[in-house]
Amino acid sequence: MKLLTVFIAMFLMTGVTWSGDFSAAQKEASQEHKLILINFSGSDWCGPCIRLRKEILESSTFESYASDHLVLVRADFPRQKKNQLSKDQVKLNESLADKYNPDGKFPYTLLVDENGKVLKDWDGFPNETPEQFVSQISAEK
Repeated sequence: MKLLTVFIAMFLMTGVTWSGDFSAAQKEASQEHKLILINFSGSDWCGPCIRLRKEILESSTFESYASDHLVLVRADFPRQKKNQLSKDQVKLNESLADKYNPDGKFPYTLLVDENGKVLKDWDGFPNETPEQFVSQISAEK
């Protein structure tokens, strides 16, 4: 039983949470004095988006840094019927895209402050290691 408890605790500590609500993310960032990382993704059709998620955003290096320093927002635009989002989530994603990604770039990742001011952006797959990616983010603090 103890082993199961330890396993569950480790699982819960390693993952980070991606929000779909930018307004809620701004409130959290303001309260916790964190920056916001916004990721525009086509999770089921965009090869570079999938690669970014697997190679950088789901890396232990990024997740460890993000858990203490960032509020994460993902605006996903899946195409496959089985992956469709709720109408409310689609509206939130489209509203965020209207403001920060009007050209519809994928993947497109932005680092913004709690007021929504863009500090840095990555257009496409950042051809770098998770450590280099995190280093660029921490340089903006």
